[in-house]
Amino acid sequence: MSTPLTTWYLEQTAPGDLSPAPEPPAPAGVRVVRAEIPSAEFSRFLYTAVGADIDWTDRLPWPPERWRETVERPGTETWVAYERGTPAGYIELEGQDDGVVEIAYFGLLPAFRGRRIGGHLLSVGTARAWDLAQRWPDRKPTRRVWVHTCSLDGPYAMANYQRRGFRLYDTRTGPHAG
Repeated sequence: MSTPLTTWYLEQTAPGDLSPAPEPPAPAGVRVVRAEIPSAEFSRFLYTAVGADIDWTDRLPWPPERWRETVERPGTETWVAYERGTPAGYIELEGQDDGVVEIAYFGLLPAFRGRRIGGHLLSVGTARAWDLAQRWPDRKPTRRVWVHTCSLDGPYAMANYQRRGFRLYDTRTGPHAG
């Protein structure tokens, strides 16, 4: 049995499009850090911890080699939000051709949703998408950052993207085998 799935595609086309969320107050102990050493195991942990209750399944059958190839690809970065030392969520940036960066994955572990961490993480991650070429000298400067979200994602996802300055450019609805 399939149920309809709506997928929305959003983009920014200039760094000035980003409208950052306020940083969490210092006592909250929230920080966003790049995972500078690519780790297939850590990326799989983040993917499964964030996506388990929102039907992230596309990467579950991947063998370790495919995880490793993905996280070690030049221009791919994982930025992790921590709250007082505990991983709270992540954003995975995928540098594509001609200065395009996709936010491939973004989300929070269930216990950290609704606590104003997501807006901050998305702000930091999007800013890092815009300056990706500074860390990857063989890449062209970023000219576009895009993301997609769908009707299975959390209830705050679309509004968060739009508050950060992402604009809708396409919508697709089709069957989803869930």
